Amino acid sequence: MQYTRLGRTGLRVSRLCLGTMNFGPLTSEADSFAIMDRALELGINFFDTANVYGWKTGEGITEQIIGRWFAQGGGRREKVVIATKVYGKMGDWPNESRLSALHIKRACEGSLRRLQTDYIDLYQMHHIDRDTPWEEIWQAMEQLVREGKVLYIGSSNFAGWHIAQANEEARRRNFMGLVSEQSLYNLSARMIELEVIPACQSYGVGIIPWSPLGGGLLGGVLQKAAEGRRADARMQERIDRHRVQLEAYEGFCRELGEQPADVALAWLLRQPTVTAPIIGPRTIEQLNGSLRALEITLSDEALARLDAIWPGPGGPAPEAYAW
Repeated sequence: MQYTRLGRTGLRVSRLCLGTMNFGPLTSEADSFAIMDRALELGINFFDTANVYGWKTGEGITEQIIGRWFAQGGGRREKVVIATKVYGKMGDWPNESRLSALHIKRACEGSLRRLQTDYIDLYQMHHIDRDTPWEEIWQAMEQLVREGKVLYIGSSNFAGWHIAQANEEARRRNFMGLVSEQSLYNLSARMIELEVIPACQSYGVGIIPWSPLGGGLLGGVLQKAAEGRRADARMQERIDRHRVQLEAYEGFCRELGEQPADVALAWLLRQPTVTAPIIGPRTIEQLNGSLRALEITLSDEALARLDAIWPGPGGPAPEAYAW
C-alpha cells in the first residue's frame, strides 16, 4: 500500500480510502466486517463514513456496524483513521440537522457512541450551512478538539469560496481549520478543477474524491452491457449521452491492457492535491480489484489522451474562469 499525508497535516493515510456507504443497505454486517478486515490486511488505514449512512433517520446504521467491528478489538480502532460527517437530518426536531453549535455537539456525541470510540480522526461537514456563521461553527469545532473528541476538521461538497472563507475565519481564531475536502471528482465530472482544486492547493487542503467511477459510468459499462448485464433506465440514459466518449475511453483502456475502473482511479491518483479516492466495494472481490490502480503508471501521453476524451473545464485554473 502507498501512503501520503492528509493535506498539510502530518497524518499519513492510505492512497485509497474505504467508503462504507454500502454497509447495511447493500452489504450485510458479516460481509462488511470481512471487507474491513481485508482492507487492513491490504494496508488500507483510511475509512470514510457518515452519521446518515444506512438511510434510516437518526439510526446511524453504518456507524453502528463499524462500531461493532471496532469492538472486536485486535487493534482495529488503533489501525484506522476514521472519518465521519455531520450535517444531515438525524431527527424531526428543529436542531437535529445542519451546523449549529448545538447540533455539532450532539451529532459528534452520537457518532462517538455508535462508533464505540472516544475520538474521531477526521470530522467532516457534509455540506455548507449558509445559515450558520463561521464564528459559531469554529467555536463548536474548537471545543470538540479541546475535549479530544475530534482531531482534524474537513469539509465535503464545498465550493472554492467556502474553503477560502472557512480557512480565513479559522486563521483569525488561530485554529487549524479545514485540512480536507471531499468532492465529487472523476474523469467525467471535473468541475472542481475550476476553483475548488486551486483553493485546496493554496490552503494545503487534501482532496478526497467521492464517486471516482462516476456512479459506474467509468467502470466498463459498455463492456458490461455487451456481456448482457442490464443497466437501469437512469444509467442507460447516461450511457446514451456519453456513448462516443465511453467508446473512446474503453477502447483506450483496452490499448493499455487495463480495466476502465482501474484507469479511472489511477488518473485521480495523478491529480494535484488528491489524497485518496473513496472506493465503495460491496464485496471483497471488488476491494481486491481496486488495488490494481496503485500499480498503473499513466504516461504524459496517456494523460493527454484521457484529457482529450474527458476534457476538463477549460485549462489551467482558476485562470480558465478568470481570464
